[in-house]
Amino acid sequence: MFQYYCLNPIASVGLDLFGGDYTKTEEISEAQAILVRSAAMHDMELPEGLEAVARAGAGVNNIPLVKCADQGVVVFNTPGANANGVKELVFAGMLLASRDITGGINWVLENKDSETVGKDAEKAKKAFAGCEISGKKLGVIGLGAIGVKVANAATHLGMEVYGYDPYISVNAAWNLSRSVKHISNVEDIYQECDYITIHVPLLDATRKMLNQEAFAMMKKGVVILNFARDLLVDEEAVLQAIGEGKVKKYVSDFPNSTTAGKEGCIVIPHLGASTAESEDNCAVMAVQELKEYLENGNIHNSVNFPNCDMGVCTAAGRVAILHKNVKGLIGKYTAVMGNNNINISDMTNKSRGDYAYSLLDIDSSVTEAAVEQLKKIEGVLKVRVIK
Repeated sequence: MFQYYCLNPIASVGLDLFGGDYTKTEEISEAQAILVRSAAMHDMELPEGLEAVARAGAGVNNIPLVKCADQGVVVFNTPGANANGVKELVFAGMLLASRDITGGINWVLENKDSETVGKDAEKAKKAFAGCEISGKKLGVIGLGAIGVKVANAATHLGMEVYGYDPYISVNAAWNLSRSVKHISNVEDIYQECDYITIHVPLLDATRKMLNQEAFAMMKKGVVILNFARDLLVDEEAVLQAIGEGKVKKYVSDFPNSTTAGKEGCIVIPHLGASTAESEDNCAVMAVQELKEYLENGNIHNSVNFPNCDMGVCTAAGRVAILHKNVKGLIGKYTAVMGNNNINISDMTNKSRGDYAYSLLDIDSSVTEAAVEQLKKIEGVLKVRVIK
């Protein structure tokens, strides 16, 4: 029996998948699993029995990944589950930046009581005219789940699309339209494109990657779209670029005091994944990841431990070991099992950075003595008996 705790409201279509072996607890200290959306976890004391955290969304900046890893807590996210919702809002942002739709709406509201509003609109609408996006060049920086959807959809709208991602996955490459020009140098996107949209994770290497130097390379009148993370863009620099006429519009899904209400900025209140469909998809995916890990020990879409899958255990038992990525541990595990007369029928070991994960299928039930010996090995973070 497992207990889970929700730090934020999670769609019932996902929670309903837990079934009878799971109960929702109102005491976080009792939880083996936590589901979270935007709640900040950095200052939280993690429950002693916590096994996993699932973020119903893509970004995990609100979760202390290293702290979790050091305590043997696997953190999952749900890449791609909200991709379509974000993709659609990117195009909404592109259209808002291309044609002054908001200005036109505001004009109608200001003149709504005028009996001649229809006639006056014919004269006033010239002030809100813009351009079409068909035929324009779009640069997509980051070709993950969202970036690929944006790039592919843009080709169907008649745009010439440039895609940049030096770490593109095989799956993303297969899904990318042949009409998208895969660019090996991001500076080509800066120099060529009329619209630039960024879809990369926030890392030290990507923090403020769209900065003064990048803006200097861009075409005059470029539109910048940021539906990934606000800190990917040097927003002080983008305001300067707007003032100089280099950037026509900056569209952001992240309100803050730097850009909110500023000339040339279209700021949306973080609505990218705020659709019923996205919330349902994220909830379903998060619950499925938790169940697969808790019941079978398999890891899919972790952000602090390697992915690992040995399917459903058909042996007498399965032992999962979360550990540091150091030499010699596998030999120590097998030695413990041998000393306790436990035969390993199958095993796998995966690593990711400083952390690693091992799954051992065994021909007999594991003893408490063996588990305790595994836990005492230097570098071992947590030992779980799956079956």
